[in-house]
Amino acid sequence: MHELEAKLRELSDHERRFLARLLERPHPHDPNIAFDQQMTLGQRVADRVAAFGGSWTFIGLFLLVMAVWIAINAARVATFDPFPFILLNLLLSCLAALQAPVIMMSQNRQAVKDRYDAKCDYEVNVRAEMEITHLKEKLDVRDVEIAELIEINRRQLVLLERLSERTAQS
Repeated sequence: MHELEAKLRELSDHERRFLARLLERPHPHDPNIAFDQQMTLGQRVADRVAAFGGSWTFIGLFLLVMAVWIAINAARVATFDPFPFILLNLLLSCLAALQAPVIMMSQNRQAVKDRYDAKCDYEVNVRAEMEITHLKEKLDVRDVEIAELIEINRRQLVLLERLSERTAQS
């Protein structure tokens, strides 16, 4: 802590003013947190189902359940769904019929989130462009001021040379 205080004391006035302005600015909010906070229960469930349905865990469990189902019915241990596996086909069709709209809901929500992110990016870009334009204007003014100072300095040198010549002649 003492090192930080020592470093702060070493800062120039300009650096201190800059640091003070930086600390006074409101902290930018995370658009992802704001977006996630407004999600409904259905949207959260759709995201979780889509995330699980698109994972290797789901694929592994799906293949395991199918293999066990077929093994039990093919070995005639418990024949609740004989060989063409009509019940299994019905369950797979139902799974696909339910999973597809849930995944589409998640994708639609993700598209809305992407548009929201794009809007936030646009706003940041506009603010940055405005700030850059403002800084360029300041630099242009400084360039004019520097040119004026150089001209004044040139005139002063001419006057000093004349004075020096008069003093040398006297």
